[in-house]
Amino acid sequence: MPKQSKPSASPAPAVRTRRAYFDWRFGQLHVRTAFPTTGGFDERVTLVCLHSAPGTSRMFHRVLPLLATDRSIYAPDLPGAGESDPAPEPGIGRSADAVSDLIADLRLRQVDLLGFLDGCLVASKLAQDQPAIVRRLLLVGPPAGQPLPAVQQQSLVLREFTGDVLEVAPELLVGRIREFL
Repeated sequence: MPKQSKPSASPAPAVRTRRAYFDWRFGQLHVRTAFPTTGGFDERVTLVCLHSAPGTSRMFHRVLPLLATDRSIYAPDLPGAGESDPAPEPGIGRSADAVSDLIADLRLRQVDLLGFLDGCLVASKLAQDQPAIVRRLLLVGPPAGQPLPAVQQQSLVLREFTGDVLEVAPELLVGRIREFL
């Protein structure tokens, strides 16, 4: 009697990851992208991930494919980090300007922001500056002792995560992100 095969689990939706460069007012930003292969018709709001300093968008390499099954994700190297050109004067404001230019270049009407460690400050600044574009704000491990500015967007602050969560337990963070967004 031939063996009956078990029905296989349906494969996870395919995700494409890429790297690209986008112009901003002081040069180019290096950006990691991930997006579902569904064509974008049923995607959720785009997510922009902002890294800590020092650091680069590479810190999100394990998380991007896990999150991009139902939305497009962009993770830029902030000005002066990784492969991105520096701003004439570094700072949170210039980093927020660079991300704002990226969002405008992509012609996104609305985004969710994920700030990680120092990236929380850039995400908060951008949320203050662009309240019509930033829908939700997720701040993971904001720097202790640094007050976060008040924003009008729905926000979630996860202080319990440390810098190694993206390498050690990305699924745990992805679960919390999916619950909120």
